[in-house]
Amino acid sequence: MTGDTQGNGRTSEDTPRTAGSGIARRRLGGGILALGGALALTPIPLAGAAARSGPGSAAGTGAGMESGAHRPTLRRGSAARAGLLQEPLDQLVRDAETYLADSPEHPWYAGAVLLAGRGGTVALHRPIGKAVRYSAYDEKTDTGVEFPADRQIAMAEDTVFDLASISKLFTSLLAVQQIERGRLELEATVASYLPDFAGGGKQDITVRQLLTHTSGFRSWIPLYKEPTREGKLRMLWDEVPASTPGSAYLYSDLNLISLQLILEHLTGRPLDVLLREEITAPLGMHRTRYNPPASWKPKIAATEDARLPWSGLERGLVWGEVHDENAFGFGGVAGHAGVFSCAWDLAVLARTLLNGGVYGRSRILSEESVDLLFTDFNTAFPGDEHGLGFELYQHWYMGAMATPRSAGHTGFTGTSLVLDPTTDTFLIVLGNSVHPVRSWRSGSAPRVATANQLARAVPVRPERGRTAWFSGMASASTATLTLPALRLDSARARLECALWWDTEPASDGLFLEASAGGEEWQPVPFTTVRPGPGHRPDPVPHPAGSVTGWSGRVWHRLEADLSAWRGASLRLRWRYTTDQLYVGRGAYVDALRVRDGGRTVFDSERPRDAGRIGATGWVRSAD
Repeated sequence: MTGDTQGNGRTSEDTPRTAGSGIARRRLGGGILALGGALALTPIPLAGAAARSGPGSAAGTGAGMESGAHRPTLRRGSAARAGLLQEPLDQLVRDAETYLADSPEHPWYAGAVLLAGRGGTVALHRPIGKAVRYSAYDEKTDTGVEFPADRQIAMAEDTVFDLASISKLFTSLLAVQQIERGRLELEATVASYLPDFAGGGKQDITVRQLLTHTSGFRSWIPLYKEPTREGKLRMLWDEVPASTPGSAYLYSDLNLISLQLILEHLTGRPLDVLLREEITAPLGMHRTRYNPPASWKPKIAATEDARLPWSGLERGLVWGEVHDENAFGFGGVAGHAGVFSCAWDLAVLARTLLNGGVYGRSRILSEESVDLLFTDFNTAFPGDEHGLGFELYQHWYMGAMATPRSAGHTGFTGTSLVLDPTTDTFLIVLGNSVHPVRSWRSGSAPRVATANQLARAVPVRPERGRTAWFSGMASASTATLTLPALRLDSARARLECALWWDTEPASDGLFLEASAGGEEWQPVPFTTVRPGPGHRPDPVPHPAGSVTGWSGRVWHRLEADLSAWRGASLRLRWRYTTDQLYVGRGAYVDALRVRDGGRTVFDSERPRDAGRIGATGWVRSAD
């Protein structure tokens, strides 16, 4: 089983629940156009783009690449050098360590390697727990049988992990390379490359649908039960889609297995050779490969005591070989699973993509191609945003790092990778969470906790002055920021402030409310303007007096008409409310001012007025 699938799709704890909106469409590489909110996909002229895109190219995929000139390679450094705050990084480690203990019934993982950075600086690289702890699983007592202490192996910075479904990203990158070179077409049918694939009514499935999990394939089938490669392929050829291609999102290993077969057909090279020649060797990722040699075993994290009935195969302790049964059946080389790697190598890959496809002197993709990885092709399926191979905007494991352009993936063995082009940050959490058995792990709590802390480590500077009011990032909470009672006499009374917000879409929100004469709180409609270069943008109305979701992580200017409360003793408050699951980066309010015609009756920059603000859950923050 790979990614976070367990025979019939993601486990319930890992199922994305949010319904975030897709990002605005724009033309990318001549191939993607916005037409009425839907994607129109035309042939993408990327062949030769890599050769044309030099270090000075202006296209980019995020904050770290906008100029095209800043393309760092990795080095270790302090949080300050990375432009991060140290305390949240320290808390990131503490939070991850809590899952080494029962959480709540069993450890989430025996150990993990944590790596976090921004720009070219790796500010955190920390091993915790054990790479090898258990020799077996005792199903009668639901306990792990530990190796003697002298045979247990501690995690190390260079511990190698079975990445499980993070392997899908490598297959996707290899496919995008072939699209860029003009050998593979995104909108071509799979059957045009593999005629036998058309069996079972699959003749209309396209390459794009494989890459975005919209082909209609069910999550997996037990290919490993067929002893021969021919038998496995026959199962795939005969498989009937569970839904009409393009009509639904359904995560499936079969998509990337099919993509592997296309790549091997087009290139005449097996997938492991393609990986080495096209990605890992050019980038110097020397600890990334399929089927690691026996000499690596002491540096590899063990996975599961694989036995029936929880595993599909009787293998005993899996250590140094691929965990996934279907990948094992394919000899360890499969499009959906089988890649082994370490945290630093994955950081190199992350930096390459955040650089726009280049690392040092090696370019593996053009900037136009990389942009497709960070672009949502699944606008028809809100909550299941997806680039080519990469998942986007998934709070269920990206936590507060999730933005419409945050890309990543998870692996069933306990691994995850998140890239945020908006802040130029990257987070790698490699854990052995199926050691000693897959049933001990539940949900993605360590992934979310660590991502929340890395998001918090990115400072938000006040719009004006030294501090701003910060809502915090607590889940299942309500925080209020209340102004003192003000009497307004003008028909031109208004509130002005600076506002910054990033919340889990629809589930968490920030509300502006008013109460006059002790009456119940009611919403106050307002408008926001996002400053930008050139002409002044039009104000965005918020008639319900609230905001939720993504605001671009920049300050907005807010105005609210308060004339409806003329002659009343009015109290205003901000209310920030979160549900019990996931959170965004939170909300900030700064430069609060209430004008009553020509008078300023409240100004948060005046010490006396600032001292009259009532804060419950909100704090003054310099970052």
